[in-house]
Amino acid sequence: MKRVLDINQFLHGGDYNPEQWWDEPDVINQDFALFKQAKINTVTVGIFSWAKLEPQEGNYDFSWLDEIFNRVKKMNGYVILATPSGARPAWLAQKYPEVLRTDNRGNKRGFGGRHNHCLTSPIYRKKVYEINTKLAEHFGQRKSLVLWHISNEYSGECYCDLCKDAFRKWLKNKYGDLATLNHAWWNTFWSHTYNDWSQVNPPSPLSEMGNKGMNLDWKRFITDQTISFIDNETAPLKKITPNIPVTTNMMAGNPLMDPFAGFDYQKVARHLDFISWDSYPAWSNDSQSTEELGRNVGLIHDFFRSLKHQNFLVMENTPSRVNWHNFDRAKRPGMHELASLQDVAHGSQGVLYFQLRASRGSSEMFHGAVIEHRHPEKTRAFKDVTKVGKDLEKISPIVATNYAKAKVAIVFSYDSYWALQDAESYSVNKNIWQTIQKHYRYFYDHDIPVDFVSPEDEFSQYDLLIDPMHFLMSKSYLEKIDNYVKNGGKIVGTYISGVVDENDLAYMNEWPKELQEIYGLEPLETDVLYPGQSNLINFEGKEYPVYDYCETLINCTGKVLATYTTDFYQNIPAVVEHSHGAGKGYYLACRTDYSFLGKFYEKIASELVPEIPITKFNGRVSIQIRENKSEKNWFVQNFSDKEGKIELSCELVNLLEDVKDKGTISLKPVESKVYTLCR
Repeated sequence: MKRVLDINQFLHGGDYNPEQWWDEPDVINQDFALFKQAKINTVTVGIFSWAKLEPQEGNYDFSWLDEIFNRVKKMNGYVILATPSGARPAWLAQKYPEVLRTDNRGNKRGFGGRHNHCLTSPIYRKKVYEINTKLAEHFGQRKSLVLWHISNEYSGECYCDLCKDAFRKWLKNKYGDLATLNHAWWNTFWSHTYNDWSQVNPPSPLSEMGNKGMNLDWKRFITDQTISFIDNETAPLKKITPNIPVTTNMMAGNPLMDPFAGFDYQKVARHLDFISWDSYPAWSNDSQSTEELGRNVGLIHDFFRSLKHQNFLVMENTPSRVNWHNFDRAKRPGMHELASLQDVAHGSQGVLYFQLRASRGSSEMFHGAVIEHRHPEKTRAFKDVTKVGKDLEKISPIVATNYAKAKVAIVFSYDSYWALQDAESYSVNKNIWQTIQKHYRYFYDHDIPVDFVSPEDEFSQYDLLIDPMHFLMSKSYLEKIDNYVKNGGKIVGTYISGVVDENDLAYMNEWPKELQEIYGLEPLETDVLYPGQSNLINFEGKEYPVYDYCETLINCTGKVLATYTTDFYQNIPAVVEHSHGAGKGYYLACRTDYSFLGKFYEKIASELVPEIPITKFNGRVSIQIRENKSEKNWFVQNFSDKEGKIELSCELVNLLEDVKDKGTISLKPVESKVYTLCR
């Protein structure tokens, strides 16, 4: 059964922890009064509430949560109900110490923190299943319940005996016998051949950390073990409340805005109904412009939206600051509205916060909140939240639309990412995600929608695939892209691609035949430059700098678009175009900056720019499209501290200001406008 988020307005609210204030009813009364004032319509409850929900084993108390549900019902709001598995109560850890994690040095952790649980523990799984069943039975029929939020920010690994045994079973299931495993991991090296399954252990600084196949399989195992835990979590929810979708809040790193890589989100997404993520960009930092960071945030929105190729939800953001960046700067005036409307522009079905009320003590007492410790209704953050709440009400019909269909996709493989990060002989920092960001820039700057796809996804609906630094390629993927290009697709590949197979074993003798046929060449050698070094390529009569990686190519049968201009590989092809069947492959043998990539993509992708009734004059202005069969909406945002201008080719409705605009329109610094066609 397909479970969908059934809402008729954008969600606005966030994490609420009334159990922290249950002995102070005046505080909770004040909260709900302020929720109304700030246009808050959604509370996420129960995330870390296990000790309040089950104060003693088998003794459940949901009365306090009943009251919160009743209050939300009175305000015609929504509840997102979390399962509490992210942090277990003290009684559970004390009685069943097996539920606590063991680190990779064999140290058993004590009670405390969060995400301190063994994903394999049968007892922990049983206890999670039990309380989730009780929650579903008790709250499942509440009309205000719109979404299950399982656990919180899944992450981490455990190396206890239970997990070691599970890893061995996983390997037995995959490889069948030790001979096959030994070959896949190339265990003849350093005399590491196993002759008994009990000898196999996870990677550890106390034993082995350098075996590539082992490291890759451990990441795959952690992914599958997390999925198994999720399936256990969700089983009673799906059984008892088959109409309520299930999500969990995923993560991205800072300041890079790269997706969490502890396990494979693309595989985990298949076991969820809906995607959510926690967005904490370091706005107004000292190393990035608002334009650059806004583009990177747009990219990561697109990544999470693409996990299920449908709208998503920003489950957490901050209205002001966080408490865990190196420098916890407050959002500048106008930034919260800009960031919030960007969320929606890229497909979010709401704007939710951590947290609604600031904790009075403990580890997150200084994390920004809608309701701060002092003078809550007078803070700039509260006023900014209220402004966003009013904006979301004004554009509420857009909740029934989707992000525009993309004709361009960027391939991202967790397997390849892990394998390349583990590979020596290139450089310490591969800058994989930074490379993806550089390739994404042309499309963002020209308002071309972009999807992200895994190697297992279908490609036929895309006109162009971007496939940078795809180090690990399986035989099935090679066959897939070969067919894609033969049938008319265009693909852009780069240096350090197709080096190893799915077992992280090097392809021998020659580059895979499929890649030779797609790109019309073979890479021979990779020159790794020091950070202060560079080379040049000549493209269309102009020189462009290249950094970090320069491959030399042989057997080139394609059209040479650029050549190196210096060093021992001077005049050797650096960028090649090659026809294959009805399509084309483009190979970039070196790392360039955007000065080249902008010109390159203008040459091969300019026809993909969508026709919209709005003209902008620089990349600091972003235009994103949400649409359905009957309407189109354009989010126009100025990611700059300078005034911008746009030109409207026809009269459009300005939804935020409830006026009709035409002609030349000025955009104030960090200003947003949302347009639709006049009816």
